[in-house]
Amino acid sequence: MSLDSDVIVDRRRIRRKLTFWRVAAGLVAIAAIVTVGTIATTSGPAALTASGSIARVNIEGLIRSDQQRVEALERLEKSSHVAVIVHINSPGGTTAGSEQLYDSLVRLKAKKPLVVVVEGLAASGGYITAIAADHIVARQSSLVGSIGVLFQFPNFTDLMKTVGVKVEEVKSSPLKAAPNGFEPTSPEARAALDALVKDSYAWFRGLVKERRGMDDALIEKVADGRVFTGRQAVELKLIDQLGDEKAAVAWLVAEKKIKSDLPVRDFKLTPQFGDLTLRAAASIAFDALGLSSIARQIEQAGVGQAVDQLSLDGMLALWRPAATN
Repeated sequence: MSLDSDVIVDRRRIRRKLTFWRVAAGLVAIAAIVTVGTIATTSGPAALTASGSIARVNIEGLIRSDQQRVEALERLEKSSHVAVIVHINSPGGTTAGSEQLYDSLVRLKAKKPLVVVVEGLAASGGYITAIAADHIVARQSSLVGSIGVLFQFPNFTDLMKTVGVKVEEVKSSPLKAAPNGFEPTSPEARAALDALVKDSYAWFRGLVKERRGMDDALIEKVADGRVFTGRQAVELKLIDQLGDEKAAVAWLVAEKKIKSDLPVRDFKLTPQFGDLTLRAAASIAFDALGLSSIARQIEQAGVGQAVDQLSLDGMLALWRPAATN
């Protein structure tokens, strides 16, 4: 065997050993991190935070249906936190998503004292979220309200005429898939949508009237779709008090007999700790195998799943100022 052949054989042997140890290191990393994640997830949030604290939950941006958020709030029900402060800064979102979040917070409130703090905005679906609490605190300049429902859809009829495109369709009934945006909306389709909007609006309006203890005259005044400042909202019974998190803690101490020296700790709704550990384990494993580019893609997976804010579908409980339409 020539010298060159010996060198080639040695290099292959070293490469196989290196690959073996990379794989072994990756598997060990996965096993270790998954074990820690499993223990932490099984033990729940109580294992990661000191007992006897107040949980701080943040609801920000557009509100959609989110099963992970529901499950996170269910874990909070079982945690060692003695009370919950929900910070809201949201223009709303889908009506169904807002209802889902409202129901989750109502169930949570049955287990732990809960107070809402409105930061910049609690409008439409954000306000549906807020009224799950028995006490709402807002800053003087916060925007609150926008009690109403809308159904928006683009209509490309004039554009399609301009470019000479026509959409052909065969459907089982006139109201199937109406409106579709490719033809003028028929009076029947518009009437059907109007009935949907009015029904959802009646639900929203009735919920506010019941939760905030309003009479017919007051609900008529506040439920015309406008937003109000925190200062106005106090007078209109949309909120209970002006202030910030300190005011919320003071209310918990005075009304719910929570100890005044308890710390307020962040409670993350998503992602779960177990999801983070699995992602980190996969990243470390790929890195150990020399596949760093794939590892970086995995680390960025959460960002890549962000949904375009303009793609909301269905009935909306959403505040959209005209300048941003």
